[in-house]
Formats: sequence, structure tokens, C-alpha cells
Amino acid sequence: MSTALMVIEAILCIALIIVVVMQSSKSAGMSGSIGGGAESIFGGKARGLDAVLAKATMILAAAFAVVTILLAKN
Repeated sequence: MSTALMVIEAILCIALIIVVVMQSSKSAGMSGSIGGGAESIFGGKARGLDAVLAKATMILAAAFAVVTILLAKN
């Protein structure tokens, strides 16, 4: 059981890294963090691939957290 959870966690970890790296940047480097921008103030719904990647990130992160807690209980 513990070995299976460790394998699942490793797969989730790799998938989470890939999904996060594939996401587009939200700011223009340091100028985005210092000066801000309209999209950071008003937000904005992600569309297309960005929406899919954002949802995949949330799902993978939640699954990773659950598996990590299950591994800690064993």
C-alpha cells in the first residue's frame, strides 16, 4: 500500500511540475510585480489552454496533498 502511494505521489509530482511549467506567465518580469497591470488588478478569466492548465493544476495539487496526507498516516 505504501509503495503504491509513493509511486502515485511521484507521478502526481511530475505531472504537477509539467502543468505548472506549461502555464503562461501572468506578469512581465519585475515591471509586472512593481508597477502592476490592469489584468492583475481586475483579474481576468483564463481562456482556452490557460483555463485547462489552471484547472489541472488545482486538481493535481489537491490529489498530491491527499496522497501526501495518506502517506503520513501510514
